Amino acid sequence: MIKTSKLSILLLFLTILLSQVSAIDLTDATSRLSEIFYSTVDSNEGTTSFRSLNIPSGGRAESLGTAYTALADDISFFDYNPAASSVLKNTEFSVYHNSWISDSSMETLAGTIRNGNLGMGAQIRCFYVPFTEYNIFGDRVAGSYYSETTATLNMAYNFLAGYNFKGLAVGMNLKGAWRSIPDYTDNDTDQIISGSGLAQSGAAVMGDLGMLLRFNAGKFYSSRDPNLHIGVSLMNAGAAFTGFGSKSSTGIILDDPLPTRISAGVSYQMIKPVILTLEFRQPINIQSLSKSGKWSAGTGLSIQVTDFFAVLSGFLLQGGNPRISLGSQFELSKIIMNVNYTFDLTTSLNPVNHISLSAKINFGDRGRKTLSDAVDSYYNEGLEYYAHGQLDKAIDSWNKALAIDKRFDPAIEAIQTAQKALDLYQHIIDIQSLD
Repeated sequence: MIKTSKLSILLLFLTILLSQVSAIDLTDATSRLSEIFYSTVDSNEGTTSFRSLNIPSGGRAESLGTAYTALADDISFFDYNPAASSVLKNTEFSVYHNSWISDSSMETLAGTIRNGNLGMGAQIRCFYVPFTEYNIFGDRVAGSYYSETTATLNMAYNFLAGYNFKGLAVGMNLKGAWRSIPDYTDNDTDQIISGSGLAQSGAAVMGDLGMLLRFNAGKFYSSRDPNLHIGVSLMNAGAAFTGFGSKSSTGIILDDPLPTRISAGVSYQMIKPVILTLEFRQPINIQSLSKSGKWSAGTGLSIQVTDFFAVLSGFLLQGGNPRISLGSQFELSKIIMNVNYTFDLTTSLNPVNHISLSAKINFGDRGRKTLSDAVDSYYNEGLEYYAHGQLDKAIDSWNKALAIDKRFDPAIEAIQTAQKALDLYQHIIDIQSLD
């Protein structure tokens, strides 16, 4: 009965969302916003290669306006903060589909796993758009796909992780990308020229670095999870090359700069159902810093309506144009689904509607919850002994908790308090024995 009601809510939300996409028209409002932020229009926009690196895979991160560098609490972290794999609760595998402009699409597969404070993962993304060539008479002479494929390997570690201070997570991605341009035809013969596309195809090698700091501040609910996240990342730092298979004397040459950027963000959860994210980004042209693009900024809001359903929204300002998103996250058993609608002026002169879908499979936490419950059990046992004055037994229980989690601060502090009481008691005994 519960599963049926969950599925009904999901189907109802999907029906409402999809039925309203064609009816949504925010042209006037967004035009006014573009006029307001005209000073932020970037004259260097579009001068980088491998532009698909700027396209969100979809899912939770896009729903939050891509303001995700600080929050990064699911497998979407690959494109925002590589440090997050070391702090994710569960092992996850995900599939994303994002319908982009001009019949183009972005498909993504990703997986991540965590062992203690060490996180790792892998992702592959493929952006593709139909490529059709016509001759001077309007006849179709060639058809294929333009594509950009990026593979990512991730590793991260959370240093000094404890109960009160959640640690400093540091991580990196190593990425390789390939831009595939199909062969085109000879204008005179309409025959496909073998290797012509390869000469214009390209490859890129790059890396990402990220840091994530999590702690509690201004928290008005009870939870082990930290409510304040601060994140910083450097994304897509590297170089691209083109001219593979070229018969010219120039051979392989350095391509246009990659869309490198520095991002800084904050995520705050004052009350349990509501998460607010903010982010600032600064593009960097590694080949010529003076030609770096202008800043962009985004914000996102997540509201947990029930324990299995959340509504998300986001706003991104980039190049003087806004991107507005609305989405949902729905959890059914171990499958988590995201449906996202985006009204986008950052990628086209005319308003563009995007729909993205994602499905994540939760493979569990590798026993971390069981260990956490055992720590809590030993700690509570120690409190009971302490309340009855059995200090030695209390310390023994708290040491058992620390044997599982050596940075469980409440047990450390409790042992110090109990030991002081024992020392004081022993001091009193010593004084009495002298008398």
